[in-house]
Amino acid sequence: MKTKSLKILFVLFLLRSLAFAQSDFEINGYFQNLQTVWQPEKLDYLYLNGSLVNRINFKFYYDENLTFNAGLRNIIDYGNFHALFPAYASLLTEEDGYLNLTKLWTDKSSYTFYSQLDRLNILWSYGNFELQAGRQRINLGMNMVWTPNDIFNSASYLNFSYVEKHGSDAIRAQYYFGYASSIEFIYKLDAQENVTAVGVLHLNNWDYDFQFLAGETPQDYVLGTGWAGSVSDAGFYGEATYFRDKEKKDTTGVLVAAISGNYTFSNSLFIHFEALYNSAGKTENISWNGLFFGQKYNAKNLSPSRYSLFAEISYPLTPLIKIDFPVIFNPLDYSYFLGPNVDFSLSDNIDLLLLAQLFLGKDNTEWGDFGSYYFAQLKWNF
Repeated sequence: MKTKSLKILFVLFLLRSLAFAQSDFEINGYFQNLQTVWQPEKLDYLYLNGSLVNRINFKFYYDENLTFNAGLRNIIDYGNFHALFPAYASLLTEEDGYLNLTKLWTDKSSYTFYSQLDRLNILWSYGNFELQAGRQRINLGMNMVWTPNDIFNSASYLNFSYVEKHGSDAIRAQYYFGYASSIEFIYKLDAQENVTAVGVLHLNNWDYDFQFLAGETPQDYVLGTGWAGSVSDAGFYGEATYFRDKEKKDTTGVLVAAISGNYTFSNSLFIHFEALYNSAGKTENISWNGLFFGQKYNAKNLSPSRYSLFAEISYPLTPLIKIDFPVIFNPLDYSYFLGPNVDFSLSDNIDLLLLAQLFLGKDNTEWGDFGSYYFAQLKWNF
């Protein structure tokens, strides 16, 4: 049975090595100010919101085999969103991990201040074996946009400001038996003590990385595979996962697959294409109200549509200015998302990002109901 004392003992175990500081520390992070303007669909009104984020990453190398990792986020979120969405603060601070590592300090009608440990783990390595326990980022995805293999930490492409992504409370064991080849087992518990567990085989052949996985999520049994390599000088990636409902309500199961390719020209122009297939996806009335504030986004439901297409082109205008233009298109209802942005490197450790997220389409289409968002993000890394 899960108890508070068990959680406390678990955290104390992770922190124990700090009492024997004999080696090196690493501390880095950033301060980030994100300003958001939202113009809803069919409303002549602008909503303003802001977010001040301080992130601190900490590493302690106890010896050559043992490393302690922690990542702390301190966030002040303020503006119109709090009045518009009464449950907004709850969504910001919701904890799905086995350990409750989020602390809400202040919740007012116009702002929320909270802190979150999204990394807290110990990594032990010995020879070809690694064992990592605690809150950690587990990324099984091969693609850049849609990752059907990433059954632990799927994250929306639209969530650009949280580059580290959420962590999982998990134990991960991995044994390497060749160059880029290994076998691993991952076991995760969430806040309801639901289990996500998977075994993964990683192989490297013909200059390609392959992976094969089998396991379970709280709702499904899963089988998956993925690859990463190149055709000539172009990157070539793909992954697919089959989900089989444990309660057998769905007699056929669900197949989610994505394939992608990219190429960088000699003048540094970069192009990237990706396609997604979801066998359970809709073919009409595809509107997805849970895109931003719902909890529906996961490897089984990367899009509510049967088909989705992605294209991107980016180019460094100068060594300090980069422009990027991504597009997501739904070929069934002809709705689409545009995300033009420009990134300025103001100094060695200060960046300014200007970005728009435009959702275009008719009513009851995938991208047609969200209006337009405009962002300005200033970030100082230390």
